[in-house]
Amino acid sequence: MDSDVSDIQLNSSGTLQLGKRRIPVEKSSELLVPLSKKRNGQPMIAEDSFVDVLRGEKSAQDYAGKVVIIGITATDVGANLTVPGGASLTQPQVIAQVVSDLMEGRFIAHPDWGKWLTLGGLLLIFTYLVAALPVLAGVEAALLSLLILLALLGAETFLLYKADLWIELVFPSALLVVGHLTLGAKHLAMRPANLPKEPESEKTRRMMALALQGQGQLDMAFDRLRRVPFDEAVMADLYGLALDFERKNQHAKAELVYRHMAVFNENFRDIKAKMNPVYSGPAVTPSGLTQLGRYRIERALGKGAMGVVYLGRDPTIGRVVAIKTMALSQEFEGEELAEVRERFFREAEAAGRLQHQNIVTIFDAGEDNELAYIAMEFLKGSDLGAFCSAGQLLPVPAVLSIAARVADALGYAHDRNIVHRDIKPANIMFDPSTDTLKVADFGIARITDSSKTKTGLVLGTPSFMSPEQLVGKKVDGRTDLYSLGVLMFQMLTGVLPFHGASLAELMQKIAQQEAPDVRLIRPDLPLAVATLIEVSLRKNPSDRYQRGADMAREIRAVLSGLAPTESAHAEKTILFATTVPGFLPEFEKTTKFTAVTGEARPNDTLAAELDLMPTKK
Repeated sequence: MDSDVSDIQLNSSGTLQLGKRRIPVEKSSELLVPLSKKRNGQPMIAEDSFVDVLRGEKSAQDYAGKVVIIGITATDVGANLTVPGGASLTQPQVIAQVVSDLMEGRFIAHPDWGKWLTLGGLLLIFTYLVAALPVLAGVEAALLSLLILLALLGAETFLLYKADLWIELVFPSALLVVGHLTLGAKHLAMRPANLPKEPESEKTRRMMALALQGQGQLDMAFDRLRRVPFDEAVMADLYGLALDFERKNQHAKAELVYRHMAVFNENFRDIKAKMNPVYSGPAVTPSGLTQLGRYRIERALGKGAMGVVYLGRDPTIGRVVAIKTMALSQEFEGEELAEVRERFFREAEAAGRLQHQNIVTIFDAGEDNELAYIAMEFLKGSDLGAFCSAGQLLPVPAVLSIAARVADALGYAHDRNIVHRDIKPANIMFDPSTDTLKVADFGIARITDSSKTKTGLVLGTPSFMSPEQLVGKKVDGRTDLYSLGVLMFQMLTGVLPFHGASLAELMQKIAQQEAPDVRLIRPDLPLAVATLIEVSLRKNPSDRYQRGADMAREIRAVLSGLAPTESAHAEKTILFATTVPGFLPEFEKTTKFTAVTGEARPNDTLAAELDLMPTKK
């Protein structure tokens, strides 16, 4: 290099003067040189063994005009230096590369304008985090942030290895990562639990639903289809899905689909008939089924929670029984099927020990033709659904008498640690001719709960479920008493306390809104009756009746206190309209009301005749 120590000078401009060469250095006078074992795939420095030189295999002429560095390079002797890129260099190799870079003028520049580029990157990333990231969907935001991160790190790496420029873009990259994770965590913490994690387009949901249906995953298909806005094409898809549920002997789920469709058009094809409780559905058992266990099948009576209810006969003693079937093998499989089958017989056995005048007697349980079944007492009459619609309501004393007996039955079961979980009109049989009442399906609801947990769907009738049951909390007997309160509300008014345009809206109202005063619909009801229902429908279980016996006692106290005029007035079973906007939209259009006599009169005339004033809120 033809230079000596006097030729080395450090200039105030931030450069090192080495003879005629100007070398950029850091403010700390540090020299940045690229270190690596290879360049363009070839060794940076030629290395010869000192033994070869001593043996004469290398001549002095081989090193003419070259700088020679002598040192120990054995890997197990001396200290090695790990350099960027993962290479490990010995001290002689480091010295040789530094000298080579000095001679070739190859240095890493850390320009002053680089800090402005770094600052600009920080500002751009901050702007992105504040203005753009919050309005992007989760997947889109993650992909865009990843692309920006890769671009920043890629640019810094490219400039460093290809242009020998060190631009500190790692700081904007770090800000991007920390900011994205912070905003993402905040977004997840503020997201309501019942919202989907990522939005899907309507077309995507529908196509995904059809694909899942084709794979036999009907529950997941329904979960997507019910979030697609109604139109005729979607209605056709839903109808086909319901038929698939029926073919798999899952009638409760099929009915759930039909009721969802009825929100849009209850006259679509034959769904009105299929929602009728007496609809028995298509053939859902093996062809030619005439026997289940020892029972001879005579005919189908209707639908159960997970199968068909048959009229059967025990040929040994001639007893007529109702046989409720459940296709467990179509709901579960493997170890889960074995567990549910064991639970089925355990629950049937527990329910069979319930001996109460107001509880249906269970005679037997078994499994045959891939159907689990329960043989129980066959009852005359019909379920309470026949007395829950306008024009068919029972007198107030009759409703209270029924409710008291149901509360007695529930209290008896609760004292034996059995919770019904599915109290609704369809599960209570009543024969007006003999005033006989029986609560059915003890032990069945817990089995269907397994299906609910598995599929993520709410089966049965959500309108009768307590708030804690809807959200999946552990329930006790107080959930049954809540359902009994809903039943009383419906039997006294002909309507349910909560309404929703969709299942999600209905569940949200049950969980969060207070139940309306029953006297908004039936102003003639005594305050004591309204109080009974109000206590039963409280959101917090600890605020309701704690035991069935307590509720039955309160109901009978109210029943005994009804004045004769009140009883006679209640027996007219007049249908009243509420003036609360939006509560009963189907009644707001009604201009006339019909009494049991069939006489139709205008609202004001009827109200004046009964000395009733419209209730406003």
